[in-house]
Amino acid sequence: MNNLSNNYNNNFGYQQRDMAMPIARTYLANVFMWMFLALAITAATSWLFATSENLMSLLINPETGSMSVGGWIAMLAPFGLVIWMSMGFQKMSASTMVLVFIAYSVLMGVSLSFIFLAFTGTSIATTFLITAGMFGTMAVVGYTTKTDLTKFGSIMIMGLVGIIIASVVNMFLGSAMMDYIISFLGVLIFTGLTAYDVQKLKRIGAQIHSENDATRKLTIMGALTLYLDFINLFLFLLRFFGNRK
Repeated sequence: MNNLSNNYNNNFGYQQRDMAMPIARTYLANVFMWMFLALAITAATSWLFATSENLMSLLINPETGSMSVGGWIAMLAPFGLVIWMSMGFQKMSASTMVLVFIAYSVLMGVSLSFIFLAFTGTSIATTFLITAGMFGTMAVVGYTTKTDLTKFGSIMIMGLVGIIIASVVNMFLGSAMMDYIISFLGVLIFTGLTAYDVQKLKRIGAQIHSENDATRKLTIMGALTLYLDFINLFLFLLRFFGNRK
C-alpha cells in the first residue's frame, strides 16, 4: 500500500513539474513579447506626433516655442505611471496593469517625439538599430551565462543612482564634459543592466509553476523593466550617434 502511495505521489509530482515546465519556458517569451509591443506603440506614437503639426502644437506653444502644459504632462506622466505600477502591484489586477502599461508606452511615445525636433530621422533610426543590436547581445549573455550577476547588478544600480544625481547637478552646471561622461556611463550601466535583468527574469520564470493573475502581473513588470533598459540605452546612445538638426 505504501509503495502504491509513494508511486502515486512520485508520478503526480512528475506530472506537476511537466505541466509547470512549459509555463516557466514561456514566461520570458511573454515578457519579451510585451516589451516589443510597448516599443512598437512608443515608436508609432512618437512618429505620429513628430510628423503632425496639429499634434505637436498640443505639446509646444507655437507662438513662444516653449513647452505647453500638455508637453509637461507628457514628460512627467510616465514617471507617475511607473510609480503607480510598482507601488500598486499587489492591489492592481493583471488587466489593469496591462492597460496602464499600454498607456505608459503611449505617453512615452508622446514625450519622445521631441527628439525628432532635435535629431535627424536617419540618425534616430541608426541609433535605434545600434541599440537593438547591443540590447539583443546582452540579453543573450544574460540568458546563457552561468555567472551569477547579482553583485554585478547591484553595482550597476548604484551607478544608476550616481548618474541620476550627476544629471541633476549638471542641470545647474551645464558642463559639456560632465554631460559626455554621464552619457558614457549611462551606456555602460544600461548595457550591464540588460544582462542582469534578463538573468533575473529567467530565474523568476524558473520558479513559476502555474498560470494565474500574479504570473501575468509579473510578466508585465518584467516587460516594463526591459523596456526601460532599452529606452534609456537608446537615449544615451543618441547623444553619441544622433546628428542634430
